[in-house]
Amino acid sequence: MEDNRRWLLVAATAPIAWGSTYFVTKTFLPPEPLWGGAIRALPAGLLLLLIARRLPSGSWWWKSVVLGTLNVGAFFVLVYQAAQLLPTSIAAAIMASSPVALALIAWLVVHERPSLIRFTGAIIGIGGVCLLLLDRTQPVNWLGVCVSAAAMAASSFGFILGKRWNPEVGVTASTAWQLIVGGMLLIPFAGTLEGAPPAVGPAGITAYAFLTLIATAVAYVAWFAALDRLRGDVVGVIGLLNPLTGVALGVFVAGDHLGTRQGVAIAVVLIGIVGPLLLTTHQRRGPTAQAGSQHKQGTRRRETAR
Repeated sequence: MEDNRRWLLVAATAPIAWGSTYFVTKTFLPPEPLWGGAIRALPAGLLLLLIARRLPSGSWWWKSVVLGTLNVGAFFVLVYQAAQLLPTSIAAAIMASSPVALALIAWLVVHERPSLIRFTGAIIGIGGVCLLLLDRTQPVNWLGVCVSAAAMAASSFGFILGKRWNPEVGVTASTAWQLIVGGMLLIPFAGTLEGAPPAVGPAGITAYAFLTLIATAVAYVAWFAALDRLRGDVVGVIGLLNPLTGVALGVFVAGDHLGTRQGVAIAVVLIGIVGPLLLTTHQRRGPTAQAGSQHKQGTRRRETAR
């Protein structure tokens, strides 16, 4: 149980780091998301490659391309296109449905049947995110909705494929290869759609360093390591910490106002995350505690008989 708690904390590292990218990017970086993604992914992948000291071989040449495309290259391009078609809040709310996608894809690909409790928690959490981010006055572009949903589906499928394939070579090596591939795929799109790489000052360099080291290298390794050891529906629910982190930074650092509706929404999201984890932990402890009690009673009887 202690080991599971440790990996839950590792899993939480990724969505918290990813949630911080909204604030860091908006505050310190120019608005070129494709160049931003390439600058994040490629150096992070090269750094992890130095740590892994291993190149792909055999089937991992094409597996790296598949994972790098789904989790980085195609994902960032689709997110970029969704941002052009939708308000950020609607796109983020659609991305928040990834726990359901992760659970269903894990069921199909790695045969992890989703827990009803955790699936219900994911639905509750997604409802909280929608309550937090959406309002009735926002226009809906259905092409943008489809593009955003495609981004969510691509990354969810890529994460579960990584869960299936990563044990063959290890998380660090696999993550390095897919980040390098994904970063390289982004460069031609960035050059075509955004022009030359953006010029940044010292604050921008520091921000890129944070995004590369923490929000990409550390976050992706933590996410895939947690997926190796925890069920997909568990990790997916923890992913709801992503939008909560963005809102928290906006409130406590940027000075954004948090109304009653947003406060209720945050509580609903937390219930969706924490509730299933507590309930499943209690269910696991129940038989163990009962067995322990029976063992103690048996010991007392034997001592009395003596």
